[in-house]
Amino acid sequence: MLVTIDNVLTPDELTTARELLSRSRWDSGLITAGPQAATAKNNQQLAEDAEHLPALRRMVLDALNRDPIFFAAALPLKILPPFFNRYAGEANTYGFHTDNAMRLVPGMAGTYVRADVSATLFLSDPEDYEGGVLTIEDTFGSHGVKGKAGSLVVYPSSSIHAVSPVTRGERVACFMFMQSMVRDPGQRRLLYDMDMALLQLRQDVGESEPVVRLTGTYHNLLRRWAEN
Repeated sequence: MLVTIDNVLTPDELTTARELLSRSRWDSGLITAGPQAATAKNNQQLAEDAEHLPALRRMVLDALNRDPIFFAAALPLKILPPFFNRYAGEANTYGFHTDNAMRLVPGMAGTYVRADVSATLFLSDPEDYEGGVLTIEDTFGSHGVKGKAGSLVVYPSSSIHAVSPVTRGERVACFMFMQSMVRDPGQRRLLYDMDMALLQLRQDVGESEPVVRLTGTYHNLLRRWAEN
């Protein structure tokens, strides 16, 4: 399931994030690449000791926590501290790869989060760079995403995906991994579809008795499938 959510960051947050990133040090993106991904990865990543990284991470996590569509799509149990990457110049692409199943928590030796859901938060305006399309493959084919600044795309970490070469300008984004309360992507999709349908029904008919009963069914399925 691929879900795109607009305006996850407010305009003020986006301005602040860009300003902080413009004053930050970039390292090689290989610092978070597994052995297979390292052969395809050619980008830059914000250094773990970058002065503004804690503030940037708090801003992104606060934005995620207030967004109900993100919660419905990811059903997050644990969110790895977000990372930030940059594609420009000679460090401009990331070939097809799949994300590691287990991700080490920064600064916590031996502590891992299972990556069920991945997400990219776009920080550059799409007209400011050429290329840089995030291509995600799933059971329904390939999907190219080049989101507007402040938007988020959520997709299963098991998907094979890539970022095409940036041939003009720079593409700056935040990427993150989550362990979901519901491990199975098919179950997460069913719950997301039901949640979105219930949202529409509430707008159309209000909290009628059938809507209340369907809401109960949603939560009972979540109880059955959720892990803790």
